[in-house]
Amino acid sequence: MNTKAIFLIVLTGLFFTACSSSTEAGTETPEAIPTVVADDTIIAEGRVEPIQYAEIAFTASGMVGELMVKEGQVVKEGDPLIRLGSENDSSYASAQLELADAQKAMDDLVNSRGPDFAQAVIDLHDAEKKYTRAENYLRYLKTSDRVPQTSYSVRLVQTARGYEYKPEVENFKGPASEEWILNATNDLALKKAALEKAQRAYDNLKDGPNAEQLPVLEARLNAAKAALSAFTITAPFNGMVAELNAKTGSTINAGEIAIVVADTSRWIVITTDVTEIDVVRLAEGQSTVVTLDALPDVDLKGEILLIGQNYLENQGDVVYEVTVLLTDTNPAMRWGMTAAVNFGQ
Repeated sequence: MNTKAIFLIVLTGLFFTACSSSTEAGTETPEAIPTVVADDTIIAEGRVEPIQYAEIAFTASGMVGELMVKEGQVVKEGDPLIRLGSENDSSYASAQLELADAQKAMDDLVNSRGPDFAQAVIDLHDAEKKYTRAENYLRYLKTSDRVPQTSYSVRLVQTARGYEYKPEVENFKGPASEEWILNATNDLALKKAALEKAQRAYDNLKDGPNAEQLPVLEARLNAAKAALSAFTITAPFNGMVAELNAKTGSTINAGEIAIVVADTSRWIVITTDVTEIDVVRLAEGQSTVVTLDALPDVDLKGEILLIGQNYLENQGDVVYEVTVLLTDTNPAMRWGMTAAVNFGQ
């Protein structure tokens, strides 16, 4: 057999082999591509904070004379916390003496007018305080969007004994209702009428002996009270001492944070990275699940309390602050813990 014949046989064999391979490959069934389901869950990061807290500073500089509390101590509204100055401090002693002298001068003048005038002064001061409180409360209801409120409802549920009505209580913060504002407006009107009545009774009796001294002594007494109160910090609300920077015998400057009081009866989580794409899919009152980096196996239920109206920038993204109120708590929770908020969808 010559070389050409051998070459043709080999070439023919290769041709049939290629056709056979091509046919077998064409009969293979392609693998199915799995379906990918989009996950539209929104998860954001935030920090745990108490429902409210106050960083309190003195309005004057001086030496810390007395600490009435320690860190972690529970306090009530109005409790004295820290006093500036000591009995040996000339400024503090002078403020105490001035208050005592101003009060005595006022008492002497009031007592010289007889019991009717004394009662008129007391009634007028009481009416003024009640009117001021009512005025401040109405202003607060009109301007604040975080007014603590409680809603009550009844839901019909099925139990082992049949259908029963189950009461539900929800605590939240938000703008005051029109009914609250109307009631506060009416209360302010009543307080104003009482103030005007007390003022007329006072005016009818004030023109007795030494009438010109009364406004001078009132101004002196109020100034003395304000001067002495500047030496003492009191608790602005019920809570606990979260941080205590002042030390007995040390000097503290005006405006320097001396103590932090926090209300830890409830907790919130403030997020830092909810983008403009996600924020439009959220609503106040929406349920959430929160987990803490420190407690990864604990799920804490919550709900959106407030969605910020102004934006921030975070690594080039436009983000909005979302505040979540936790309806669950855990004794191991601490202020500042990192939290992951699952808003669900």
